Amino acid sequence: MGEMSSFQLGVIGALFLSVASSVSIVICNKALMSNLGFRFATTLTSWHLMVTFCTLHVAQRLNLFVSKSIDMKTVMLFGILNGISIGFLNLSLGFNSIGFYQMTKLAIIPFTVLLETVFLKKQFSQKIKFSLFLLLVGVGIASITDLQLNFVGSILSLLAIITTCVGQILTNTIQKKLNVSSTQLLYQSAPFQAAILFVSGPVVDQLLTKQNVFAYKYSPIVLAFIVLSCLIAVSVNFSTFLVIGKTSPVTYQVLGHLKTCLVLGFGYTLLHDPFTGRNIIGILVAIFGMGLYSYFCTEENKKKQSGDLPLSSQVKDKDNTPLLVGKNNTGHQEEENHHEAKKLNKESSI
Repeated sequence: MGEMSSFQLGVIGALFLSVASSVSIVICNKALMSNLGFRFATTLTSWHLMVTFCTLHVAQRLNLFVSKSIDMKTVMLFGILNGISIGFLNLSLGFNSIGFYQMTKLAIIPFTVLLETVFLKKQFSQKIKFSLFLLLVGVGIASITDLQLNFVGSILSLLAIITTCVGQILTNTIQKKLNVSSTQLLYQSAPFQAAILFVSGPVVDQLLTKQNVFAYKYSPIVLAFIVLSCLIAVSVNFSTFLVIGKTSPVTYQVLGHLKTCLVLGFGYTLLHDPFTGRNIIGILVAIFGMGLYSYFCTEENKKKQSGDLPLSSQVKDKDNTPLLVGKNNTGHQEEENHHEAKKLNKESSI
C-alpha cells in the first residue's frame, strides 16, 4: 500500500513538473521568438539537448545518479529517430497552416493507440477510447481555426506522426524492457539527438525562416533568454522521460493537450489573445474528456488489482495509469513548446 502511494506521489510530481516547466518555456520562447525575433526553433532545440546532457553529466559525476550502459545501437537509433521526428514536426508546421498542424498533433493519440494495439497487443477499453475521443474533439474545437491542405505538408505531417508515435512508444518500452530509469535513458540518448539536430537544425531553420542562424545578431538580452530557455529545457526533457516512463505514451499525449488548453488560457489572460465562446466550449469539453480518462483509468486499475477486470480489457504495463493520479521523448515536448510559442506569435501581437 505504501509502495502504491509512493508511486502515485511520484507520478503526480512528474506531471506537475512537466506542466510547470512546459508553460514556463512557452513564455520564455514566446518572448524570444516574437519580441526578439529569434525564430530558429530546431537549432535552439539542439542547444537545449546539449545543455541537458552537460547538466546530467555533471550530476552523474557528483554521484546524483548512476549511469547504466545501454546497447549503443539501440541508443543511437533511438536518438536519431527522435531527432528526425523533431525535424519533421518543424517542417510540418512550416509547410502547413496552424489548423492543419494542430490536426497533426491530435492524430498522434489514435495512431499511438493503433500501433500499441497492433504491435504490442495492448487493448484499450471502450470507455477509455470514448474519453480520448471527447478530449480530441474538445481540443480540436478550441484550437483549430483553419485547415489548408497541400501535398508536401500532408506527407511531412504523416512522417511526423509516425516518427513521433514510434519514438514515444520506444521511450516507454526501452525503460521497462531494459530496466533503465528516465534519467539514465535521457543521459545516454541526448548526445545523439543533439548531434543530428545540431547538423540539420540550421538547414531546417533557414528553409523555414529564410534566415541564417549564424548571421543573426546576438544581443545580450537575446543571449540571456537563450540561456534561460536552455535551463528550463533541462526540466522539460527530464520530466518528459519521467512521465512517459511512469505512465504511458497515451497518457503523456493527454497531458500534452492539457498543456495546450493551459497555453490558450495563458494567452488570453496575460497576452490578451482573442478568446471566443468556441475556445471556452472546446476547453471545457477537453477538460471533461481528461476527467473521464482519469476516472476510467482509476476504475480499471482498481478492478485489475481486485481481479474483476477481464485480462482482454486491461491495458498492460501500467498503460492505464490515470492522468490525475498517475511519454518522447526529449526534444518532442520542447518542440511542442516551441510550436505553442510560434502559434501565440502568429495569432497575437505583444
